[in-house]
Amino acid sequence: MGTKPRECVPEQPVRHRWTPAREWGLLAALTVGVLIGAGLWFAGRRGAADGIWAAATVAALAPAAWSTLRQVWRRQFGVDVIAVLALAGALVVHEYLAGAVIAAMLATGRSLESYAQRRATRDLRALLERAPRSARRRRAGGGIETIPLDRVAVGDRLVVGPGDVVPVDGTVEEAATLDESAVTGESQLVGRAAGEPVASGVVNAGAGFGLRATRNAAQSTYAGIVRLAEEATARKAPIVRMADRYAAAFVPFTLVLAGLGWLLSGEFVRAVAVLVVATPCPLLLATPIAIVSGLSRVARRGVLVRDGGSLELLGRARTLLVDKTGTLTTGRPHAAETVVAPGGDRDEVLRLAASVEQLSPHVLAAALVRQARDRGLALAEPTEVTEEPGRGVTGRVDGRLVRVGQLAGELPEWAARARERAELAGRSVVWVGDERGPIGAILLDDPVRPDARRTVRRLREAGLSRVVMVTGDRPATAEQVALAVGVDDLLARCSPQEKTSRVRDEARRAVTVMVGDGVNDAPALAEAHVGVAMGATGATASADVADAVLTVDRLDRLADAVEIARHARRIATQSAVVGMGLAVLAMLFAAAGRLPPVAGAFLQEGIDVVVILNALRALGGGLRRRDVPADTRELLDRYAGEHGDVRDVLAALRDTADLVATRPDSPDCGPALREVHRRLTERVLPHEAAEERQLYPALAGPLGSDEATSTMSRGHVEIRRLVDRIGGHLAQAGAGPPRPDQVPDLLAALYGLDAVLRLHLAQEEENYFSLRE
Repeated sequence: MGTKPRECVPEQPVRHRWTPAREWGLLAALTVGVLIGAGLWFAGRRGAADGIWAAATVAALAPAAWSTLRQVWRRQFGVDVIAVLALAGALVVHEYLAGAVIAAMLATGRSLESYAQRRATRDLRALLERAPRSARRRRAGGGIETIPLDRVAVGDRLVVGPGDVVPVDGTVEEAATLDESAVTGESQLVGRAAGEPVASGVVNAGAGFGLRATRNAAQSTYAGIVRLAEEATARKAPIVRMADRYAAAFVPFTLVLAGLGWLLSGEFVRAVAVLVVATPCPLLLATPIAIVSGLSRVARRGVLVRDGGSLELLGRARTLLVDKTGTLTTGRPHAAETVVAPGGDRDEVLRLAASVEQLSPHVLAAALVRQARDRGLALAEPTEVTEEPGRGVTGRVDGRLVRVGQLAGELPEWAARARERAELAGRSVVWVGDERGPIGAILLDDPVRPDARRTVRRLREAGLSRVVMVTGDRPATAEQVALAVGVDDLLARCSPQEKTSRVRDEARRAVTVMVGDGVNDAPALAEAHVGVAMGATGATASADVADAVLTVDRLDRLADAVEIARHARRIATQSAVVGMGLAVLAMLFAAAGRLPPVAGAFLQEGIDVVVILNALRALGGGLRRRDVPADTRELLDRYAGEHGDVRDVLAALRDTADLVATRPDSPDCGPALREVHRRLTERVLPHEAAEERQLYPALAGPLGSDEATSTMSRGHVEIRRLVDRIGGHLAQAGAGPPRPDQVPDLLAALYGLDAVLRLHLAQEEENYFSLRE
């Protein structure tokens, strides 16, 4: 693993044997030799000057000739032969200064390109160098032992000390503070509570903690990243192979042109001048430097691309196929709403359901448990728990029989309305019941990623002209996501085979990218020109067949990768075409006798240096995203966190509106209205007012002007107007329920506020909160 195939090794074996210190030492020695020779020449000691310059030429000729012989022995024929002929020709025609300048400039180009490659691959090398090789394991009888990483087994209890790299995927046994930047690209420290999962490769930024291994080393997250990094440094892009083929054609062209210049003029010095100008080893390495620079940059953005060929294809992509669940949506369902039977308690229904589901491995069970803990509900330990696949879980909580899952038979009126609401909203329903029947329904939602629509827009701006969503979900649910994100086509209820077939069809028409996160996406990822796996949450099978892995759970990093890939490819092509064009032009002048060998040496090496420096431009630029100041990011984080509280109020608002619509004369109606109005005035309106004062002015710079937030400010005005309208009705109703004549307008205000608030939150999350780095 990580070994370069012989046919893919660049034609520079000698250079790779030299350390940076020897390269820069040789450059310094040759430069000093040229300068000393120049001093002797101006002092009138031209013989001594020629001797020093000749020695410098021979010092460069010997390793170049040895490199060429090694290539010929391996049946390779590259541009190194031109350098050998140029140096030898300079000695034959006694152009010792030209030979010395060629030697110095070759050393300059070699040192510069070596530095450029080291700089470009710095981030990829860093991944390899920091890979853990051992782990500390607790002994069964007490104590801690250090073991090789490959001996870690699933279930082992490990110890991760301060500053250690987490060796394998696992769950933390106590609270931990982690630096996940090497894996996710996120610079901020994150906290993990006991029982939460943690990926290998992250760094312990706090006190030591215990870790229960859930995967062995070979199957863990960081091992997969290291494999991708090794492959990324071992293979070359198609554009680089194109440059190699171009070099193979360039050598005979150079020899023919040099021969014609000598034959037509009778001056061998012209042939030497052509050879001097046509020494393009550093020039031809500008293309891999640009591509590897792109690989390095996307790695820093949290995208591991398998090789330069995949990056080059990503830069030429025109069609994107994307799975829905876990890709355009978060892939982590949450309890969006709890509906209870008349007289029921929402928190109690959620507590009972989550208590029973604690032992279930189902993704919906995890969502219920997480939601209950987020609300601070005290979960009980269930007993007599049984699970029937496809039907649900049954158990006793505090002595009470509780069933969670599917519901059979005729539904009560309240339950029928809850099911209809779920179907209209594209949500899943988990029914909660006891011995007497259903007592509540929990509506689960897998929300669209806040950055999904913005990411699709950026991908279109980057050149992707067609976006297709493929999913196995129901058409109604899929259509809602498709409309929210803005795709061109939709394929719902499709099997893995149908996904693969669709990817194959699209790939026949254009370079195609497929993005997915599940095991069922693996065949489609393998079929696409570039398969991208959501590695932060996806299955190992998807990451294994993918050409790129998003190591951070953010879809916008895919847009970053496409923009960087196009930028790197554009610079690589520019470096090759412009540099070779300038070299050919200089060769024509040399063949015509207008460019002597010494001047040609300076000119040619100047071209090489400029082109390599141009290739290094791929280390920056190309991204369309706006920089957001750190203090503005803090504000975005803060107000994004407050949206959870606002959504809790929204759930109560919708339930209250339904109560007013169905039972306006109920004794519960008045208290419910007053409670929701209190929460609106004490929690929602202060949040909106603070955004208006602090967040929106801070966004004027990143968004370009104050006008960018003007429509959202208008939303704040409408939210306050509707809250005041509800308050006015409450004042008129007094201590009792609303009067019959108030109900229509009150319902309009309640449902209108629900719609405006939901739209407002979604717009903020898409347009503003997705700007967070």
